[in-house]
Amino acid sequence: MAYLRQDATNATACGYQVLFCADEFESKARSAGRGMMNEYGCTTEPGAIMSAQLLMPAMNPQATVDQSSGYASEEERWDAILRRDKAADGAFCYGVRTTGVYCRPSCPSRHARRENVGFYDSGAQAEQAGFRACKRCKPDQESLALQHAKAVAQACRLIESSETLPALAELASVAGLSRYYFHHVFKSITGVTPREYAVAHRAGRVRDELQRSDSVTDALYGAGFGSSGRFYEKSSQLLGMKPRDYQRGGQRALIRFGVGQCALGAILVAATEQGVCSILLGNDPDELVRDLQDRFPNAELTGGDAAFEAWMAQVIGFVDDPTLGLALPLDIRGTAFQQRVWQALRDIPPGSTASYTDIAQRIGSPKAVRAVAQACAANALAVAIPCHRVVRNDGALSGYRWGVERKRALLELESEKN
Repeated sequence: MAYLRQDATNATACGYQVLFCADEFESKARSAGRGMMNEYGCTTEPGAIMSAQLLMPAMNPQATVDQSSGYASEEERWDAILRRDKAADGAFCYGVRTTGVYCRPSCPSRHARRENVGFYDSGAQAEQAGFRACKRCKPDQESLALQHAKAVAQACRLIESSETLPALAELASVAGLSRYYFHHVFKSITGVTPREYAVAHRAGRVRDELQRSDSVTDALYGAGFGSSGRFYEKSSQLLGMKPRDYQRGGQRALIRFGVGQCALGAILVAATEQGVCSILLGNDPDELVRDLQDRFPNAELTGGDAAFEAWMAQVIGFVDDPTLGLALPLDIRGTAFQQRVWQALRDIPPGSTASYTDIAQRIGSPKAVRAVAQACAANALAVAIPCHRVVRNDGALSGYRWGVERKRALLELESEKN
């Protein structure tokens, strides 16, 4: 299941924020009437209907400077110019006396000498002082970053209002960009592809309609499905269960689980009809069971049968030696962004590590380092999704949901095996 969640870090470096406002994103809880469950009744990952909103006052070339923005002094402004800081665009502009031109702080032109530079709170002030706009950075027009933000917002509105996903060419045409460049811009701003955004939006609409409607039929048409056949074809993928079961709060969803011991201490393994959904590690078996109950309060938790016990034995063997691999289906539930992070983690081979920055770059969102760390912390499939292989930029071990000592032990074990 894919919801959309995106850290604002992706956008603030460009001087604006693109917020995909949802009932979740990153830890905002739903209201009591709507936040009772998600997949299998789990309350930790609420669904979302998203609408693109832009907060862009900092990008207005005529806006006056905010004295709390960090660019109040001439020294701070000159430092921003030397760094070509895009976050400073819109906070102020500077004029070059020898050329009579004023520019954005991020202008790619060769830097002028400090004694020839003057600072202005807005382009209007610079023009009143006799300067003309630079033809390279065009400070009298919207910045390229702001134009892209508006184009992505417009594409998101089109996706949200369409019954089926518009073709990439249609979205790119609305944005006024080529197909390849539009896809790149959309992913760099939102952290997901247009298709992933559409899936997340549709999933959120389905959840909300099922909670509001008395019948599944009303819900499927309210969510924008043109026929019941198309809805039921995708219902398990969107909800993780039958629509009627989801409407009842996931009360009939069945999760088998077992608790045992492994080389790292107590281990709990849980599985749905789709596959293994939880691998939890800890010291206290009872605490692991309570964790599972808290995550799936409305599901039916039951002990495993012989087939499940074979799965559990395989999982324990895998945790004791991750180099063996795990040939079991996984029921991976998370946001679209989280799933991209988790897939990148699974691509890290045993015995190797990667930094949070590396993972952010691999998924095409280099500024979403903090969101990558949050996705690692949200992982409920220990070792199977190897978040223990993610370290700090300097190679030092950082936090781990199941304890740094377990993280160190896993890395040492994998290093020895390789």
